[in-house]
Amino acid sequence: MNFVDNLVLKENYTFLVADSEGMLTGGEHGVYNRDTRMLSRYMWRWTAGEVVLRPLVVETTRPDTLHSHHALIAGPSQLVAVRRRLTLTAAAIVDDLEVSNTSLERQVVQLHLGLSGDFSDLFEVRGWAPQVREAPEVSFGTGHASLRHVASDGVEQGVEVAFAGLEPLLVGADLTSGVPVEQTMIQAVFTVELAPGESRALSVSIALRNPLDEPPAGELTYDDWRASFDGLLASELGRGHHRGTLVRAIDDLRALLLFTPEGPVPAAGIPWFVAAFGRDSLLTAHLLLPHRPDVAAGTLRYLARWQSDGFDPAREAEPGKIMHEVRFGELTRTGKTPHAPYYGSVDSTPLFLMLLASHLEATGDDALLVELRPAWEAALAWLVEHGDRDGDGFVEFGADAQGVGYLNVQSWKDSQDSMSHADGSLARGPLAVSEVQGYAYAAYVAAADWYGRLGEPERAASWGRRAEELKRAFDAAFWLPELGTYAMALDGEKRPLAVLNSDAGQLLWTGIVPEERAPALVATLLGERSWSGWGLRTLGEGEVRYNPVSYHNGSVWPHDTALFAAGLQRYGFAAESARVRQAVFDLASVQPDLRLPELVAGYARDDRPPVPYPVACRPQAWDAAALLYLASLEVEAGRVA
Repeated sequence: MNFVDNLVLKENYTFLVADSEGMLTGGEHGVYNRDTRMLSRYMWRWTAGEVVLRPLVVETTRPDTLHSHHALIAGPSQLVAVRRRLTLTAAAIVDDLEVSNTSLERQVVQLHLGLSGDFSDLFEVRGWAPQVREAPEVSFGTGHASLRHVASDGVEQGVEVAFAGLEPLLVGADLTSGVPVEQTMIQAVFTVELAPGESRALSVSIALRNPLDEPPAGELTYDDWRASFDGLLASELGRGHHRGTLVRAIDDLRALLLFTPEGPVPAAGIPWFVAAFGRDSLLTAHLLLPHRPDVAAGTLRYLARWQSDGFDPAREAEPGKIMHEVRFGELTRTGKTPHAPYYGSVDSTPLFLMLLASHLEATGDDALLVELRPAWEAALAWLVEHGDRDGDGFVEFGADAQGVGYLNVQSWKDSQDSMSHADGSLARGPLAVSEVQGYAYAAYVAAADWYGRLGEPERAASWGRRAEELKRAFDAAFWLPELGTYAMALDGEKRPLAVLNSDAGQLLWTGIVPEERAPALVATLLGERSWSGWGLRTLGEGEVRYNPVSYHNGSVWPHDTALFAAGLQRYGFAAESARVRQAVFDLASVQPDLRLPELVAGYARDDRPPVPYPVACRPQAWDAAALLYLASLEVEAGRVA
């Protein structure tokens, strides 16, 4: 199924994937809640006589709302119209229809609705471990119907359908044994007789019953969320050419929020990554700090709740480690997938510490620092005791006693062919990737500050020394004078991956780069092999594995480029930072939907549009947040100037 042709809505943990008319017609389509597909089909057919009404407009005016207008046209005029407003809430769908006769003759309109639910796990829908299930139990009443399903672990889930405004004729599908689950249907038929000029209203409410839902600490309306960015939109940048892209990013980020007992947490992307992630949620919250520090606080508290307190090799769990991904579907609950949660990322833990430091800097309030002290001390301990697998001071992943086999990559460049040497050979572990050393350095600097604030000078001094030792050791082991950049990683034999790479741009953001190295590094990163004109190439042009249309071997990731822009500003390269910011704004502005894409191809910028990556998330959290972060840097740079 081509995701580009899909229509997607989301609110909290619930999201809808439909066709271009807003119908669930099969395949991956569905209404999902906490990784369970609650509805697998939901289809309207509107007819007048034998003629099917055709769509004149279908649009999502907000990420949780669909508007459509279907009509019967004869000659130059509309005879019949069905105007639809479909709204997604945290645990329901509300489908409001208005049927109108705009002709001079009496009209009879039929509305046919069919729906079903298979209660599949999201991973199952996407091709992992298909399961055999009993058909859900279907029941009918006056003006309502329901589906009920009991999962293999006893969790009972269901949907309840209620009709208001028009009385349906309800018909249940044949539920005899052997009928596939996807054919289990609730069918409702409404017959409407309309005099000239008459309109009738119908409302269909579908409640999603999932006992896994948790009460949130609070929710945010779109109006309240948008108000947080009034200052940005009132700036010169916000009033100019890029206003549309900023407004789109603001609404997308509100849509991406998950409302948890700890506070708001960004999901990684829509539709298939509507879940809390360590790396993605932390970076998104970091980029939102200038406007919404409450998102950082919610993210930190939520991740602290799921922080590992023991060992579980199947889930890559170690004491103090911050999770990579948590899911709630049946496959996860029954142990068929490791996401309960899964801890397989090397960078979530230092990014957790970096976000806590930046939240303190942004708010000046150390209450969260005190509250989360057990979590951040455990995270620091993980970096030293488990993250550094061989005692050399660097944080590694992928240890293998025999040094056999390729890596399960646990950094942000997590494709299996992303870590290569200059000859194109794939690196073997344990691997120390460069940007994670930068994150660890920033975490150690933060720890020194925190212990100083807490009145523990000896601990503060110890972490300060650790930070300086890492900075010196990193420069000695990773700097490549012949390329004017830092190695992408060290492999298991401590050999540098001597290739041009975008991770070096993130090193400026973390502050691990010595001041004297910065000019040469910036020149390399903005050279024609690394800089595409739209952003930094993940792998430099001309490297053996360079491929402009690849996931991490030459593509351009806007969030990665945004962190580079922030690093440039940090090191005093104001003009270069402005150039990079402008490129990212331009990239967003040339998108048909004004959304900054997750990634684009690494072809050099010319008079042609950027080549899209075929399966990039739209929207994706850290890219929408990157645009707002860069806008804040732009406004700040203007003030400084």
